[in-house]
Amino acid sequence: MDASEDRRESFTGFFKQAEPHLRHALIARYGGGAGSEAAADAMAYAWENWDRLRTMDNPVGYLYRVGRTSFRRNQRGRIVPDPQPAREPWTEPALPHALEALSGRQRSCVVLRHSFAWTYGEIGDLLGVSVPTVQKHVARGLEKLRSELKVTSHG
Repeated sequence: MDASEDRRESFTGFFKQAEPHLRHALIARYGGGAGSEAAADAMAYAWENWDRLRTMDNPVGYLYRVGRTSFRRNQRGRIVPDPQPAREPWTEPALPHALEALSGRQRSCVVLRHSFAWTYGEIGDLLGVSVPTVQKHVARGLEKLRSELKVTSHG
């Protein structure tokens, strides 16, 4: 196998494993369309810079930051689009607006944990923060959502 085939094969394996996580993380942060586009931009960057990225300890975390930069450079307006009823399950109509009221970190942590069922450790690895920090963002984000949606917590 020559060097270009090895490069292509190693990137393909990385892509299959990393792309869904990266896409979910960026969708959690920016909504469906913008998050998917940011993930695609980040994966294109990954291919162009694969020789350097393949040696990193946390290439997905690095690409998450690349996707965030791509979003800031390319997007304007709302960051969490209204749900698309034809493809999505029913969602509380006020939820997209309530999610916009969260900080970016809180929104990412809440959506990754409760929509994509990521562990606190997976979220922490992606964001480069500790598990207790992720737990704090989730708790504060849920508290803000409950307040915004006027939902009482039954403990």
